[in-house]
Amino acid sequence: MKQRLFATVLLTVLFFTACDLNYHQTIPYKKVDFVIYPNDPQYYRLNTYGGYEYFTGGISGIVVYRVDEWTFVAYDRSCSYDWEENGSWLKMHPSNIMLIDSLCGSLYNILDGTVISGPAKWPLREYRTRYDGYQLRVYN
Repeated sequence: MKQRLFATVLLTVLFFTACDLNYHQTIPYKKVDFVIYPNDPQYYRLNTYGGYEYFTGGISGIVVYRVDEWTFVAYDRSCSYDWEENGSWLKMHPSNIMLIDSLCGSLYNILDGTVISGPAKWPLREYRTRYDGYQLRVYN
């Protein structure tokens, strides 16, 4: 009986902590769901690997980056360190493989959103992407 109770409590705790896997420590949740067509001339930069575009949405805008033929990543342009400060937003570093914060100077890896350097400790808020060869959906 005690083993069954212990197992039930353990599973309940695991269930509730697993629900928080998408919880971001600093940047608040904001609903994002839009579709773009990367082959449209309007988004010409997304036609090549390493290309990126900025979009409205999220907390401070969204950056979409093309990794390869079928893979795109999307992040909120809010720095996990100073996202509440006016004028704080991320932009592409001249190397085209990092994002840099305009105020604190934190650097983030564009491929996985992790912190490379700076006062930021938490990774970027990442949005899901789904590409079918024609349209790209960015959502959470």
